[in-house]
Amino acid sequence: MIKAATFLLLLAFIFLTFADARRIILRLPQSQSHPHPLKSFKVNNATQKNAASCSYTVSIRTSCSSTTYTRDQISLAFGDAYGNQVYAPRLDDPYSRTFERCSTDTFEIYGPCTYQVCYLYLYRSGYDGWKPESVTVYGYYTKSVTFYYNTFIPGDIWYGFDFCNRVASASASS
Repeated sequence: MIKAATFLLLLAFIFLTFADARRIILRLPQSQSHPHPLKSFKVNNATQKNAASCSYTVSIRTSCSSTTYTRDQISLAFGDAYGNQVYAPRLDDPYSRTFERCSTDTFEIYGPCTYQVCYLYLYRSGYDGWKPESVTVYGYYTKSVTFYYNTFIPGDIWYGFDFCNRVASASASS
């Protein structure tokens, strides 16, 4: 009986170790990259108006080293490698205590249906400052994806990640 229990514990340990290793390997490319400004980023309004509507859940975790709260205007844009883009012009609401330090805010956003989300940019306008830790996008037709910021967002510029070239080259090689 003790041998069987020990064997099961060993199997559970091995399984959990490999499951954690898989999770770490999947996160390595994003965790090694840093967000960057994108001066030429344009919101694609044509995609918003001419496409089928899908629902996305966006979860934004504000860092514990951020300002206590922000009154800044926060916008979000994300999309896929094929030009489908979802745009949320205003996520902030200072009256509802959105984006407080050490908090997670969840938003339901509607926009055109996308393939796998591979880029995400945030836009901040104001004087308070704000430091998101991470942004996770969940969609019905796509796998969830998390973008790790953990840095203050500069003002009046789109700031974020674009992994679309990695996605395109990975699917071309398979």
